[in-house]
This record gives sequence, C-alpha cells and structure tokens, in this order.
Amino acid sequence: MSITIGIPFYNAEKYLGDAIRSVFAQTYQNWELILIDDGSTDGSLEIAKTVNDPRVRIYSDGKNKKLASRLNEIVQLASYDIIARMDADDLMSPTRLEKQLEILNKYPDIDLVSSGLYSVTNNLEPIGVRWHHSNNISFKDLLYRKGCGVVHAAILGRKSWFMRNQYNTSLKIAQDYELWVRTSFNKDFKVYLIQEPLYYYREESSITRDKILLAYKYDRRVFRKYGGKYKINLLLNSIMKSGIIYMLFSVNKMNILLKKRSLYVMDELLFDKLKNELKVILKIKLNGSEI
Repeated sequence: MSITIGIPFYNAEKYLGDAIRSVFAQTYQNWELILIDDGSTDGSLEIAKTVNDPRVRIYSDGKNKKLASRLNEIVQLASYDIIARMDADDLMSPTRLEKQLEILNKYPDIDLVSSGLYSVTNNLEPIGVRWHHSNNISFKDLLYRKGCGVVHAAILGRKSWFMRNQYNTSLKIAQDYELWVRTSFNKDFKVYLIQEPLYYYREESSITRDKILLAYKYDRRVFRKYGGKYKINLLLNSIMKSGIIYMLFSVNKMNILLKKRSLYVMDELLFDKLKNELKVILKIKLNGSEI
C-alpha cells in the first residue's frame, strides 16, 4: 500500500530540509512526497528543488493561497488512497508511517490516525511530551479541547475522507480544529489516536500572543456554529482564556504556556528514544549533499 505525504511550505528555508530528511528516514518506504510552495519569498523553493528523487513532486504557482487551500490541493494531487500530512518546520519519527498505517489496516472502519508528540525547541532540544488520554475522542472533548486532542500535522488518513471533508479556506488559522469539530458534528470523524509520540513539533516560535488570540477568535466562530448547548460556556471560557493571554504577555510570562502544554514528564526512555531517532534523521544526506 502506497502513501502520499504532503508538506505545504511558506518561507521555511531554515527547517524544510529536516522535514524532508524525516520523510526519507521512514522505515516504511512506499511513498510519494508532494512539496507544495505557497508563494515563498525566501530560499524554500530552491531547497525543495535540490531533492532529486522520482518519488518527490514539487508544485509552485507563485501565489500565497494560505494553508487550507494548499491542504485541499494536496488531496487533489495525491496519487494514492492514503494521505499523511506534516508541517514544513517539524519532523516525524522514523516509525510514524509504519505504525499509523498498521492501525488503519487493522481497523477498516477508521478513517484517520494521529499520534502523540514531542515538543521541541527550534534547535530540537526537548521541552516535553504529550499524548491524548484515550485512543478516541468525543465531540464534547473536541469542543472543550480535553487532553492532548488530535495532533493535526500528524494525521494520516484515507483520501476518500479528505475528498468529502475539505478544509475551510476562509480560516486563516485553526483550520484543522474546525474540520475535526465539523466532521464530528456530522458523525463523520472516525479517528484513532496513537498514544506513542511519533511527531516532533517545533512550537517554540508558535507561542505568540497574536497567534493564540487569533486562534481563540476562530475557535469562537466554531463554538457559535457547532457548540449547541455548550455554546455559552465555551464562549465565556474562550474570552477568559484570551484575557489570561493578555495578562501573561503583559508580565512577559508567555513561556509558562509553552511548559503547560506538555502534559507528561520526559522520562529517560522517552528522551533516549527522541535522541536516537533524531540521530537517524539528521545524518541523512539528500542527493549526497547537506540541506
């Protein structure tokens, strides 16, 4: 069974090489990689073009259509019936595809598989680790963001599901969350959550006041449409969280939020697993040269 891996990128020259390396490091090698440029103005596209492998396809139209549009395009471009996505500034464990595909094959009624994650700095130093408390998630838990939830960029799923459930291109952020809630509301969100961390999330630079406040703003759009009997409570909680973000920013304590996101202690076994897997990934040379 073949897998299409889709990586949309925009001005990701600093990290794109690592993301690509983690694809080539997979224990499961029956894949194609779609690299789709969203109008980058740095050297990202040139980095992508240095990868000379028949399994890699590069697309660039010079436009900045934003993430949701590019994710929908990847589905249309995919050659295979299984699609994995990841972000251009992250990496994935060498066993990610193998383990997720095993679950998808084992449970034919499941459409999507995600996993736990390692939170790392921009320099790949470990911050923490987290995973959801169960292998599935309820509609209510989605709304209230209980537990780790669904790691959006670690999703592997059936193309047929993505064809009938597209990303909302009107959203600038939180497109994945809106998709999960919408499809769960419509009884079409059959997901399995692997608790093992199989994704490395560079979130050091993503914890900014403006980005979080914008995410909360779009969350409230979701709550108004799908919140039902929980709507008022969800809206009040979101407004309260926005106030907390303003307070943390005013006292220069946004780092508290980054630490709070990691639910579990990074024990020695998990730390060694991360360290050893990163060694495997980072030693890979693409086309005989460093990227």
